[in-house]
Amino acid sequence: MVVLHFYRSVQPPFSAPHPSGTEYIQSEQRELCYNVNWTSESPPSSQEIDAMRWLFSCPFDPDGISDASYLHPEPSDLLIEIGPRMNFSTAASTNAVSICRSIGLSHVDRIECSRRYLIKFQTQPEEDELKKISMSLYDRMTECVYTEPVTSFEVSVRPEQVYEVDVLGQGRAALERANTELGLAFDSWDLDFYTALFQRVGRNPSSVECFDLAQSNSEHSRHWFFKGRLTVDGEEKEMSLFDMIMKTQDTSNPNNVIKFCDNSSAIQGSEVSCLNPTDPSCAGPYCLHSSVRHLIFTAETHNFPTGVAPFSGATTGTGGRIRDVQSTGRGAHVIAGTAGYCFGNLHIPGYSLPWEDSSFQYPVQFARPLEVAIEASNGASDYGNKFGEPVLTGFARSFGLRLPSGERREWVKPIMFSGGIGSMEDVHHKKETPEPGMLVVKVGGPIYRIGVGGGAASSIQVQGDNAIDLDFGAVQRGDAEMEQKMNRAVRACVEKISSNPICSIHDQGAGGNGNVLKELSEPQGAVIYTRHFQLGDPTLSVLEIWGAEYQESNALLVRPSDEKFLRSVCSRERCPVDFVGKITGDGKIVLVNGGESDPVPNSSDRNSLPVDLQLDWVLGKMPRKEFVLNRITPKLQPLNLPNELTVWDALQRVLRLPAVGSKRYLTNKVDRSVTGLVAQQQCVGPLHTPLADVAVVSLSYSGTVGGATAIGEQPIKGLLNPAAGARLAVAEALTNLVFAQITDLKDVKCSGNWMWAAKLPGEGAALYDACVAMCDVMAKLGVAIDGGKDSLSMAARVGTETVKAPGSLVVSVYAVCPDITATITPDLKNPKQQGVLLYVPLSPGLYRLGGSALAQCYSQLGDQPPDLEDPQTLVSCFQITQKLLRDRCLSAGHDVSDGGLITCLLEMAFAGNCGLDIEISSPSRSALEILFAEELGLVLEMSELVLEGVMAQYQAAGVQCLKIGRTDGYGSKAKVSLTFNLK
Repeated sequence: MVVLHFYRSVQPPFSAPHPSGTEYIQSEQRELCYNVNWTSESPPSSQEIDAMRWLFSCPFDPDGISDASYLHPEPSDLLIEIGPRMNFSTAASTNAVSICRSIGLSHVDRIECSRRYLIKFQTQPEEDELKKISMSLYDRMTECVYTEPVTSFEVSVRPEQVYEVDVLGQGRAALERANTELGLAFDSWDLDFYTALFQRVGRNPSSVECFDLAQSNSEHSRHWFFKGRLTVDGEEKEMSLFDMIMKTQDTSNPNNVIKFCDNSSAIQGSEVSCLNPTDPSCAGPYCLHSSVRHLIFTAETHNFPTGVAPFSGATTGTGGRIRDVQSTGRGAHVIAGTAGYCFGNLHIPGYSLPWEDSSFQYPVQFARPLEVAIEASNGASDYGNKFGEPVLTGFARSFGLRLPSGERREWVKPIMFSGGIGSMEDVHHKKETPEPGMLVVKVGGPIYRIGVGGGAASSIQVQGDNAIDLDFGAVQRGDAEMEQKMNRAVRACVEKISSNPICSIHDQGAGGNGNVLKELSEPQGAVIYTRHFQLGDPTLSVLEIWGAEYQESNALLVRPSDEKFLRSVCSRERCPVDFVGKITGDGKIVLVNGGESDPVPNSSDRNSLPVDLQLDWVLGKMPRKEFVLNRITPKLQPLNLPNELTVWDALQRVLRLPAVGSKRYLTNKVDRSVTGLVAQQQCVGPLHTPLADVAVVSLSYSGTVGGATAIGEQPIKGLLNPAAGARLAVAEALTNLVFAQITDLKDVKCSGNWMWAAKLPGEGAALYDACVAMCDVMAKLGVAIDGGKDSLSMAARVGTETVKAPGSLVVSVYAVCPDITATITPDLKNPKQQGVLLYVPLSPGLYRLGGSALAQCYSQLGDQPPDLEDPQTLVSCFQITQKLLRDRCLSAGHDVSDGGLITCLLEMAFAGNCGLDIEISSPSRSALEILFAEELGLVLEMSELVLEGVMAQYQAAGVQCLKIGRTDGYGSKAKVSLTFNLK
């Protein structure tokens, strides 16, 4: 066995980190080194060497590959080589080895690419500066410095042994010690509960069992706060937050097929003609068949991992959400994704934004906001592109401000939001109950030492309180190609329709195998064998095998009669498949450190039997936690804008705010049409401007029935009034959705995602008020929640200060579209005075600037945010607009949101490459109020021929509407002209 080296010279631009300390550096050269583990005792033949050279060479420089380095350092130079850590194979290596096997290179079992830098200095830096330069070149989570060329990939790390935690002898103190050592995030209630539990059953837990309980019963997994008993300002509330949310279903149409009980939610779809293979087990023709397909949706966040490692956190956030869609019912089809990002002040070098405070400090264990904005969106886009899932809509928001109370609020801990829409066969919507004898199967990538403890780590109240090494250990790494291999294997099963071998499927997420295999086997129980898992790292301990949150992995239940089919399909797709255990029927989850053929281990030997738990202890009904909350009245100050401020000057700032400005940096790099089922993506108009309010997909290739989804979120206004922020989030989602024809407003279902520092003073009560307001307005509108997630540790330690993120509710609405062609977009389509613009305000006469983009751009919040005063006005507006869509009366439409009315008008003009002539009058309001207030409303374009009829319909429904102008010229010389009070 030997490691072969192949070197390739590379020139900038090169997608790798650049060294810091440019003031010292005179020049730099780079090369790649492909380290190939050759397992044969015989050296490779000349033909095999040529094949490897061909694989590693650049197509435009086929001779630019050598077995000797291109870099020749002088004694004063720095030569540094960066490569993956030795203890696990990278995703790139897995795929490269697969390619080698396909072309006959059977003796290659690992290929890792390292980067070599030769840096020449104009002045020699000190030792600490050299260290900084070196550290700027690599990600210490997965990479390290190679001090000499790689000669072997073997590592000498010994797996940690399982040990007992002596609760019987030392009581709670023993658990407290394990809590610290293992990073369990147990609070005082947890410590008391589990101490009493093991004292009651009369045995000590193992270290693996403690870790298992921490992940399975973390806030991240159990949602203690939303299900807990709340006392607000001394008054105990009858209903939990979760009870209130579920009650929204009472005032909406009962069209949910799945709600609150699976990896995704689903609503009643339609009968469509689908394209399916005649035999999914082998190559053959496709045919059309008629079936009922339901629309499914899910949304989640991956905030903590994205804060620590933005690219990786976002890739795995996207991958995990894709698996949530895929694992609905007995297997489902992925169609498209949505994405959202909230980050702090960007502080872009050389681009000063006057509202960003340069004195703000940021913690070393979190990525800076600019890195999050770039790398998190890169990660989500990269994963979707490689998997083959388009991203169709989303949001991006930046905020960092010291409030009048002196408190700093900022997304130091960011939000990475990922939503997904898909479809599912009606016959697959219900998972089968586990039966004794069923096989427990893992499909997807092998186990790596990544993501260990993510569920508990992301449940810590204030990020930064955990040890940095534990924080890094809780972040995962993604492999989109492996996910697509697994997707094709699952799809082959699903395409058998009535013969689908999958009885139940769950995606692996927080808690790793320990969590997903318990969920899969509940309530019957299962026995699992460690030796039956494929290991990507031979040094893994039992705890890591059980708890690592390695990605691209699903758990299935199948009957023994279907084992052959599943093995065949997975082999065809080159997707690893492990039959790791079976359902027992005894109600216990048992992990055996060995194989099924090994002798039965002694129950007292914790190393041989590291997990032996009754499922009721872990997943059964547990006492509700109690939370005592108190409201803190925010200190508010009226908005104080400069007296001489003009509309033009205000616009110069507002259009630079990330929430308002162009989103091309998010859309240009991501596929928005792959699958062939996309009916409406973000980019619209002749200039392909990313502005669409709603995303629309088809349920089949041969019809016009589909689904629509849109997003609403208003966290900055929520800082002034949490209830108003929640109502606005719901309303914004609906004013975005309204531009696609749907079946009925009461058919609309919502995913509610809560990102809040709820356990810190004042924040839990604010979340409670927001939830009450959301549920109340949904009841009045007739829409309902059917799923969602919460992330309640949205705070970070910065020095001695705790910096809380603005409390955020993201509402994703979705509904069935009877006709996907009845959709309008914001781009103006009738230039040269052929189009008329109609403004439909939903809070007529009100122009509140609190929480607006204008306020933020002048480092303020104000005191009066917009609100939804009359939900019935929104209902009437929605219904009339939907009727106008069906009648094809409207040519363009856009909602008023961040940046106000003037931003809405400009976006429509930019997207249509079309001029505007706008006239607005108001004797009692200033131009800044009228144009920059972010009150709910719509702007619609139509022909003059239908204007009178359209206005009559709105007015008859009690909805005010105003003609505010018409289109003007077209093309690069088109202008936007705005007259206010005849000036």
